Amino acid sequence: MNHPSELFDACQPLIVFDGVCVLCSGFVRTVVRLDRKSRFRFATAQSPFGEALFHKYGLRTDSYEAKLVLVGGAPFMRLDSLIAVMSELGWPWRAAKILLLLPRPVRDWLYERIAKNRYAIFGRKDSCEIPSAAMRARMID
Repeated sequence: MNHPSELFDACQPLIVFDGVCVLCSGFVRTVVRLDRKSRFRFATAQSPFGEALFHKYGLRTDSYEAKLVLVGGAPFMRLDSLIAVMSELGWPWRAAKILLLLPRPVRDWLYERIAKNRYAIFGRKDSCEIPSAAMRARMID
């Protein structure tokens, strides 16, 4: 397989998410709707590309509790990934940067509470959903 960085334009923000997680998929659909410039690209963590990126950044590939976001080639994980995405979407979403006032251990703790319980609270699909045509054009396998 090609090295992950060879498969996409690092100038475009990328979200690697758990494709069977209802919460994660809903977040991605929201980003597609809010990203008026269609800058973000997407990959499921379960895809070969997503799994390769998870390995590259030292993330577990057996639970996909972390979300990985690459913006300007820099990796963001946990709650920082949400903040990075919202910052890229402009106002009023950029206001999410206020969460950076929380110390990293607190941000990580908050994220981990949700990540560990996301299937129980929001549900889980049996397989990754079939994306809409608009989203399919922005997916990287």
